[in-house]
Amino acid sequence: MKTTKTVLITGSSSGYGLETARHFLAQGWNVIATMRTPRADLFPASSHLRVLALDVTRPDSITRALETAGPIDVLVNNAGLGLFGAFEATPMSTVRDIFETNTFGVMAMCQSVIPQFRERGAGTIVNVTSSATLAPFPLVAAYTASKTAIDGFTASLALELREFDVRVKLVEPGYGPTTNFTANGQQRMQGLIPAAYEPFACRVFAGFTPEKPVTRESDVAEAVLRAASDVSDQLHFPAGADALALA
Repeated sequence: MKTTKTVLITGSSSGYGLETARHFLAQGWNVIATMRTPRADLFPASSHLRVLALDVTRPDSITRALETAGPIDVLVNNAGLGLFGAFEATPMSTVRDIFETNTFGVMAMCQSVIPQFRERGAGTIVNVTSSATLAPFPLVAAYTASKTAIDGFTASLALELREFDVRVKLVEPGYGPTTNFTANGQQRMQGLIPAAYEPFACRVFAGFTPEKPVTRESDVAEAVLRAASDVSDQLHFPAGADALALA
């Protein structure tokens, strides 16, 4: 008898994470949707859904969420913070905040689920990064650094966990204008475009024209499901028309 698989997704309250959780649910998976402030009203009522509190920057929160979740088959590390601004004007405290969630939070989640996957000899970790790792973009240096670190980390981790039949994948979404990338970081971004950078920043913003290919939430949800179901050694899964073009 085929058993229903269980996926735990971080950062499920909006954007790519929310759509990914809904997509897995629609495909018949057991979904554990995690977010800092749980909101079950974001999803259709389902016996296959659990919404749990999780802050990936807090070890106690990770431990609590994983104990409550029980055994899982797939971990999707989607929680992340956006940051846009001139690096010169970005306080190092802000850089550290970005790394706490985008880099160390992902690593902490991986380290916490690896034992159950290794002991079972099965399981998949999907780390969601960004197309900023595929080609350089201006004014996102700190953000790109936090995501590029996870690209290298994931590639190495995939090799060491292959020994135990545990798969590790990378999903690289493009630019999603309908997500909360800038909204969720507006406070952090105050003053990060100094006067000297304004003309350049205006030219960069002007480049985001409606005609350019972008990434929809559904593109990412589909790529994450593909990665979660993939049994080959494929590591990279670009998501969205712009990310596919870069890849």
